[in-house]
Amino acid sequence: MSDYVNLNKTNWDERAPLHAASPDYCVQRFIDDPQYLSDVVRFDLPLLGDIRGLRGVHLQCHIGTDTLSLARLGAQMSGLDFSPASLAEARTLAQRCDTAIDYHESDVFKAAEVLPAASFDLVYTGIGALCWLPSIEQWARTVGALLKPGGRLFIREGHPMLWAINEDHSDSLRVELSYFERSEPLVWDDSSTYVETDKELEATVTHEWNHGLGEIISALLGQGLEITGLVEHQSIPWEALPGQMEVDEHGEYRLKHAPWRLPLSYTLQAVKRA
Repeated sequence: MSDYVNLNKTNWDERAPLHAASPDYCVQRFIDDPQYLSDVVRFDLPLLGDIRGLRGVHLQCHIGTDTLSLARLGAQMSGLDFSPASLAEARTLAQRCDTAIDYHESDVFKAAEVLPAASFDLVYTGIGALCWLPSIEQWARTVGALLKPGGRLFIREGHPMLWAINEDHSDSLRVELSYFERSEPLVWDDSSTYVETDKELEATVTHEWNHGLGEIISALLGQGLEITGLVEHQSIPWEALPGQMEVDEHGEYRLKHAPWRLPLSYTLQAVKRA
């Protein structure tokens, strides 16, 4: 197993229980309210549409709050993640919410080896997933392998233009990181995570990659998918640029000043040709 998988998996295994215990993931609210949906899924409801009865898989599902939300909308959901600690939290949440979701442990590039090929109506990927993958073409092959003909990919993700901004500057937008995919990873050493917690991580080193929007679209086209929708948003569900953002009543962050300068996230949809 390559170093990046080991490094990132160890980091996410540490994050999982912290995220499940944090108020940011609203685990107890999911348990208390059978109608509750994650902010991420609720944001995209107008684009997601009616998914009742669809067989869906959530790639890189983490602790399963978005997966559970999709199941509550009527889809028959599976979840896949490489972190056993994340999957343990996801299974516990699904059980406590009395919701049937089957979870699978796997590197996303090997998803078609542990899940039935060409059998899903919906492949879903949420915020903050693609940056952990070194090859967008390998990811697109996974998507193409899992979808049945006529099946749909739905992804909301941080915009690659946002990932190219150096967040260390709180007074300006500075494009100092790569917009395009490169073979060399961005190497981070950080003991914090993105939720409210008093505990510091011990596995601090992670590897990440950016993927340009054109690279993502071209990779999907290369796997026989047709792009059916692309919407760029001026908001994202965490404070991606500290000191430069404000939060709205839906938990979405946007630039305080001239938010039209920078796309922060996007929703992309594609259909596998019959």
